[in-house]
Amino acid sequence: MNATERTPADLLASALAADPGRPLITFYDDATGERVELSVATFANWVAKTANLLQSDLAAGPGDRVALLLPAHWQTAVWLLACASVGVCADVDGNAAAADVVVSGPDRLEEARACSGERIALSLRPLGARFPQPPAGFADYAVEVPGQGDRFVPFAPVDPEEPALIVAGAEYTAAEVVDRALGDAPDLGLTGPGSRLLSGLPYDTWRGLSAGLYAPLATGGSVVLCRNLDRLDEEALAQRVESERVTTTAR
Repeated sequence: MNATERTPADLLASALAADPGRPLITFYDDATGERVELSVATFANWVAKTANLLQSDLAAGPGDRVALLLPAHWQTAVWLLACASVGVCADVDGNAAAADVVVSGPDRLEEARACSGERIALSLRPLGARFPQPPAGFADYAVEVPGQGDRFVPFAPVDPEEPALIVAGAEYTAAEVVDRALGDAPDLGLTGPGSRLLSGLPYDTWRGLSAGLYAPLATGGSVVLCRNLDRLDEEALAQRVESERVTTTAR
């Protein structure tokens, strides 16, 4: 990290400049058998497209709140960094009725309808596929995002001292997210570039978000993000740790 990295978006920009081809997020869903690997460049492209959707089509900007009703998933990580890029506050598992925009997975659509602003639905199907039938009252993320631009520039510079994240009732500025992620690294076993953390933690706590995204990003490492990890027995988990060259785990 250097002195110019004050927001999660800064961390992603630095990772992209350093080594765009290296893996950043490898996602498993052990309920479906899905495996997706995203390099820094691929992840950054998804973030740019999502940030353009958020800023331009959804008219979100600094001071707005985006409720993310999503599980630990690679697309959730994209939305977290897109919010950071625009400068809006990502409210994980937040109150949809109090949000300017809500982003929901397929199992929380009724809860998300409480939002009077823009509503986006994610199918969370393998490879980011569309809903077979778009949910009434929602825009389908998989339909809306492909046509967005591959480069993103915020309308206004992101202030690192403004609220960027709410999780488990605690609010953090963008700078606090970066600082806390770096502070967590030793405890999580992240020693720098090349570290590879396997996380089976949900995204509904700071520790889950730090292990599953922010701390690996802040330290030049990568994450093997596992949803429904409890479906694996210890032998299968050990095989994954070996095959993915995992150096540390958070479960």
